[in-house]
Amino acid sequence: MRTVLVLAAHPDDELLGAGATFARHTAEGDAVHAVVLTEGASSRYREGLASELAKAAKGAAQVLGLASLRLWRLPDQRLDSLPLIDVVQRVEAVVDELRPDLVYTHFPGDVNADHGIVARAAWTACRPYVLPRLRRFAVFETPSSTEWAWATGKMFTPTLYVDVSGTLAVKLEAMRCYETEVRDHPHPRSLRALEERALYWGSRVGREAAEPLQVLREVY
Repeated sequence: MRTVLVLAAHPDDELLGAGATFARHTAEGDAVHAVVLTEGASSRYREGLASELAKAAKGAAQVLGLASLRLWRLPDQRLDSLPLIDVVQRVEAVVDELRPDLVYTHFPGDVNADHGIVARAAWTACRPYVLPRLRRFAVFETPSSTEWAWATGKMFTPTLYVDVSGTLAVKLEAMRCYETEVRDHPHPRSLRALEERALYWGSRVGREAAEPLQVLREVY
């Protein structure tokens, strides 16, 4: 059994880009632990939304079969107001506790600034001499953020495709828990668009459905 750590900025980020991959991990007997750093609501100024998102995250975690879910409820869209070292140290504490074999987080170039901060904190917390047993550090795309990245920067470039033909339905079921976050087609966070996205990535590698990852470090 492998220990998998998922570091996500907002509720629903833990499944939007690679939820079917995490469902496959759990189906194969791996222990998948997710940390969602922000409450995902305060920037939208809607009363009660943070509690709704927390409830949705817990429901989605059950659908995905996560071993644990941690909701830190840091300020949404304001991670840049916190000293980076504070975020890094919180992530380091989880890394030190779980000693994961695989770590997944956001693509650092996403249009959403919180995603980049989480990715930077995760990369720093997983330094080779801090976590020497780490086998893979990979970043996932986040629909409605990665494809809208600042065009002058480096773009998301998949180097690994995970066959999720058998777990795509689990991801879509988990996404249904996030009633406030699902959008109407053709928005990237619509259920239809998420399914079509997986089918597209699958068609690129001869599979029915796939999720793309960019591997930043891998050790055999």
